[in-house]
Amino acid sequence: MSDSTSTAGDPSSALTATTEHRPVYVIGGGPGGLAAAAALRAQGVRAVVLEKSEKVGASWRRHYDRLHLHTTRRWSALPGLAMPRRFGRWVSRDDVVRYLEKYAEHHGLEVVTGVEVSRIDPAADGTGWQLTATGGRVLTGRAVVVATGHNHTPRVPDWPGRDTFTGALVHASDYRNPAPYAGKDVLVVGIGNTGAEIAVDLVEGGASRVRIAVRTVPHIVRRSTAGWPAQATGILVRRLPVRLVDRAGRLMARAAVPDLAEHGLPRPDTGLYSRVKDGAIPVQDVGLIDAVRDGRVVPVATVGSFDKDTVVLADGTRITPDAVIAATGYRRALEGLVGHLGVLDARGRPVVHGGRTPHQAPGLYFTGFTNPISGMFREMALDAEKIAKRLARQAR
Repeated sequence: MSDSTSTAGDPSSALTATTEHRPVYVIGGGPGGLAAAAALRAQGVRAVVLEKSEKVGASWRRHYDRLHLHTTRRWSALPGLAMPRRFGRWVSRDDVVRYLEKYAEHHGLEVVTGVEVSRIDPAADGTGWQLTATGGRVLTGRAVVVATGHNHTPRVPDWPGRDTFTGALVHASDYRNPAPYAGKDVLVVGIGNTGAEIAVDLVEGGASRVRIAVRTVPHIVRRSTAGWPAQATGILVRRLPVRLVDRAGRLMARAAVPDLAEHGLPRPDTGLYSRVKDGAIPVQDVGLIDAVRDGRVVPVATVGSFDKDTVVLADGTRITPDAVIAATGYRRALEGLVGHLGVLDARGRPVVHGGRTPHQAPGLYFTGFTNPISGMFREMALDAEKIAKRLARQAR
């Protein structure tokens, strides 16, 4: 395989060639995987990206139309290529996809598409790793970077009666724009960043009624205040004590975010950074505050069960929406790939990330499975540099 982006439909010969040279295999052609491959290439380490879809940035291509990064263009660039100024401060979904395509081309990355890795095992000779992939392929690499993504497999709770619901029920991953919901009564389940933005999109797109089911009241922050992005604060406080950041967060919230308790969204009773450490990122406001305050988006209790055309909420309220959009998150779905190696915690998350490898699995790296307050793209870029430097040192 030449040092260029490959989108070959049948990459068998290319993979045979790369196996002989024991490259570093990078699983996943999203931002985390591409960043790792580029950083490795810059260090003189050969990396081959294996992407199960037909193009890089597959998950970004499937996101809803109005999505923009909640992190700034400047702090969302991957190693070795700035994002163009014409993308604006908050980069759109389509521009992220354009950037990832250009990124792979700019760095001359070896990307093999249409290949899904199903299992990783120690190599038979005791050095490196063996990958089992589609088409009966068995590949051997000196190291592996797993970058299959934080938002890998949609998760829909197994609500009682869910399968008998006569209205429309879709996961947020299938939502594109509000056009199919114009004039309809819609319940959005989940008030993370995705659910909050979809609710606002529905209101602005002509839905007749929008409710949002809330299990845990979120922290809401302004995406930018007087030109100062929330991401900048996240970067500054990331290494500070949790209790200190929690206190500062409460003060900032009272100054910047109105009390929405009378509208069904009281202030959270746990600290912002405590929540972050537990995996819950605050909701960045892109219109939710005004929509709730004006009554255009109505918070309700979380879903308890379904009863034909009715959704029964946890507080006993019964509603009959035309459609339910489950913004209920994703599973990382790493169990089949590496679950047998003892490298995941009880919640299915890698026990390490970035430049560290599990002590029982040296040479196995993970990136893109955390959701840091300082921005995922930024942290994946930092992870990529750490992984590349460590593997380069080992090669020398």
